[in-house]
Amino acid sequence: MPEPIQRRKLYQEVLERLMDRIHQGEFPPGSQLPSERDLMEQYGVGRPAVREAMQAMERSGFVEIAHGERARVVDPTADRLIAQIAAGAQHLLRTKPDMLKHMKEARVFLETSTARMAAERASEEQVARLRQAIAEHRASMVNLEEFIERDMAFHREIADISGNPIFPSIVESMFRWASEFYTTLVRAPGAEELTLLEHQRIVDAIAAHDGDAAAEAMRAHLMRANELYRELGQQ
Repeated sequence: MPEPIQRRKLYQEVLERLMDRIHQGEFPPGSQLPSERDLMEQYGVGRPAVREAMQAMERSGFVEIAHGERARVVDPTADRLIAQIAAGAQHLLRTKPDMLKHMKEARVFLETSTARMAAERASEEQVARLRQAIAEHRASMVNLEEFIERDMAFHREIADISGNPIFPSIVESMFRWASEFYTTLVRAPGAEELTLLEHQRIVDAIAAHDGDAAAEAMRAHLMRANELYRELGQQ
């Protein structure tokens, strides 16, 4: 037997109509939506339905809501899209430890590819930026929090050379999702020098425009570093 049609809640109707208007270009990125009172009058609904629709749009990253201001339509980007799943990804890693292993495998697959593309496409200016990133990374060794941020920035810089905005967004997101698992490892004596040495090898391969060497250097960095960090942490 066919299932009966479920009655939709009022806020879902408001949400759908607002999203249609956004998709049709009535409210472009950066513009403000009508006030709550205007929307109540336009759709013939109460304030709770409008507010619930707005909250659902904010949670999904379609609008930003500042206190005392009308909701503003957000400019969609790869960073914003991926950030929407950050909390869920971190919860998954905390509650299902096996997922960390799967994510590491995915990271190796992605970053060896971006390293290869960087070697094929990097300009002299982009190589210079990578070398500068290593210098700044080394200078941050006295501050663990900054050191980790510089580590992430280095990997994102390589992915950015691909020219595909999705790659650097995913690389940074995976790094941040798993960052709490790496902090204690980076504290291990000698781990910082290991990271910098392997980053230098990656950059040297990219500068030489050797895609195979860059991919292998990245793979070795991501695979070997995990094992050596464990060894250093046990000393």
